[in-house]
This record gives sequence, C-alpha cells and structure tokens, in this order.
Amino acid sequence: MSQAPTREVAKRVFAREFNDATYTFKESDEERAPNFALLPTGDRANRVFVVGTLTETEDIGDDSEYWRGRVVDPTGTFFIYAGQYQPEAAAFLRDTEPPAYVSVVGKPRTFETDDGSINVSLRPESITAVDEGTRDRWVVETADRTLDRIEAFDDDTNEYAAMATERYDASLLDSYREEVLTALESLDGVAEDEPEATA
Repeated sequence: MSQAPTREVAKRVFAREFNDATYTFKESDEERAPNFALLPTGDRANRVFVVGTLTETEDIGDDSEYWRGRVVDPTGTFFIYAGQYQPEAAAFLRDTEPPAYVSVVGKPRTFETDDGSINVSLRPESITAVDEGTRDRWVVETADRTLDRIEAFDDDTNEYAAMATERYDASLLDSYREEVLTALESLDGVAEDEPEATA
C-alpha cells in the first residue's frame, strides 16, 4: 500500500527560523506518526524545502561514511547530515565541489547537546544542484510564505501559533520580518552588482 498521498507538504522556511524551531511533537500516539518541528511563526513542519549555497562538505563518520553539509541562505546556515540511510544524498555531498547552489527536501531533526542547548539539523530526502535563478525564486517565495505565517499568527483558530506562543519568545516574529527584508534586499544586491559600479 502506497504512503505517497499522505506525505506532508514540504514547508519553505529560512535558516534563521529553521534553527529556532527547537520544539518537536507528534499529533498522535501511533508508532509511525510523523514528527513535526514547531515553527516559531505558528506552523508545523514534518518536511522542509530549502535552497541555498552549499559552502562546505565533510565526512565526519567513524566506521562508515556520514556526511555533513553546510547550506547557506540570506539569513543563516542549514546543517545537513546524510549517511547510510540517505545514500543518494550522501553520494551528492561526497561528489559535489562547493560552492554550489542546491535545493534540499528533508526532515527537521533536533539534537540536545551536553550543555542542554538544542541544535536543529536537516536529514535530506533529496539534494539537487540548481541555478542562481532557482535560488532567487526560492528566496522570494519563502519570504512570501514566512510573511503569510506571521500574518496568520494572531488568528484565534491558529493552534500552532498558540503552541509557539508558549514555547518561543514572541519577539522572534519581528526579527523574522526583518530577516525577510534582508533576504529580499540581498537579491537586489545581486542584480545591481555590476563591474562598472566601482566608483
């Protein structure tokens, strides 16, 4: 029996918000119930879709290959980990020479460090090389989705916003608004960065 129809839609989220999404939960007690990361903008994400620049790859495995990749967007860094259970993603990280534009669909994972802080990373389902135009479109669309989530945050029927209010600092929303502007301005800079602009 195929599980495809019940797959969660991958949410577009910037690195800054993704790394702040330290709280995870399940919505049922079933053994195979999906894990969700609670986004501080008041939504849940079982899968995310990110696009950015792969700036670094490293095999950090001891006995077998276990690859870590850094993918950077205008707001911060996603850390991606792929090993024997993600063979295609691991092969991509092994064979790709940074820097390169990539798109990644994957699942958020949280890990508690020895000092009690929570690190958020991405376990990739797929990694694909893309071009700069794809990255720029992702930034614009992710900015729109982020603003939509912020706009819907105060809706009384938004149960995930209510959860986020309990779990996260409310001032984060203002910082995400600023991050959206910074991300969009970074695209303007790309377009205007012509060689003759050396005054």
